[in-house]
Amino acid sequence: MTAQPIARPTAATRPDTDRPLVQVDGLARYFDVSKPFLNRLFEGDKRQILKAVDGVSFEIPRGQTFSLVGESGCGKSTIARTVVGLYPPSRGKVMFEGAEISALTTRRAMLPYRNRIQMIFQDPYASLNPRWRVRDIIAEPLTAHHNVTDTGAIDRRVGELLSLVNLSPKDGAKFPHEFSGGQRQRISIARALASQPDFLVCDEPTSALDVSVQAQILNLMKDLQTQFGLTYLFISHNLQVVYHVSDRVGVMYLGRLVEWSDKKTLFTHPRHPYTRMLLDTIPDLDMTGRERQPVAGEVPNPINPPSGCPFHPRCPHAEDRCRAELPTAKPSPEGSMVACHAVEEGRLPAEPRQVAPAVATA
Repeated sequence: MTAQPIARPTAATRPDTDRPLVQVDGLARYFDVSKPFLNRLFEGDKRQILKAVDGVSFEIPRGQTFSLVGESGCGKSTIARTVVGLYPPSRGKVMFEGAEISALTTRRAMLPYRNRIQMIFQDPYASLNPRWRVRDIIAEPLTAHHNVTDTGAIDRRVGELLSLVNLSPKDGAKFPHEFSGGQRQRISIARALASQPDFLVCDEPTSALDVSVQAQILNLMKDLQTQFGLTYLFISHNLQVVYHVSDRVGVMYLGRLVEWSDKKTLFTHPRHPYTRMLLDTIPDLDMTGRERQPVAGEVPNPINPPSGCPFHPRCPHAEDRCRAELPTAKPSPEGSMVACHAVEEGRLPAEPRQVAPAVATA
């Protein structure tokens, strides 16, 4: 069977081009981390549920990048894996072009969406099969999703994809261990692009790379987004990287979104105390002398989270209401959505900043 051109969806074939490509509504993902039943029975322990993600909602318009940022353990990667279907949601919905893909439970039902949703993983050393040649790694989506079996067609397509990520078509004959970390991540990107997806979930794709290599990969991803109209969900803990790639940014804390808005608003008019503390970790290269407040304390145990606002044990503005009542997200005058009692009550005034984190553009 010969390869046929893989047609990308057009405005005429999409059901609703005005609707966001991806919508996440009240998404939750819990993990049972209890001891085995007999241990609990004899020791008198209760079941323990880890709420990795607990009621997250956002949407991503076509061709844009929505980034999730926060400390390690806040649930960013769990959201990424739940959105692509690696984890089933405990509650909530994931919508793709208006269809609830989180409700699909069989491979056959999910098949129409598999080639349109791809993921780039964090560690390029672990995400590539060391026993496969690069040609076979990149060709797998072609054979799996498009039933391409013609060897010549596969080789031509793999060569095109390798050239697209600035590698040589001859590199297809090599094994992953023959490449550097940045080159391996380029191979991962080529594999993700093989099925010509609309939506890429990028789970900290540059965190395992050197700074100069990070910039090369980020610039490549932005160029590919412009060229193919890709939509990204970008996961990172690096604020400079997030500023460089994002259209909108959401700040996560202990499984919840505490603030989200367009990139410029969030970086220049942060409202939530946690967002401000994160931004204070960015080096002040202009030496403005602005007082900085580092993030104090540690993230609470998600198995036994604090009552009320989960950030109140670390928040310098916490009061009795914060300790007793979970805040809901409300719009701020600057246009961001903020889940904070202090902001809602006017106890935390606006703090305009001139923050434009630099990232190398090698």
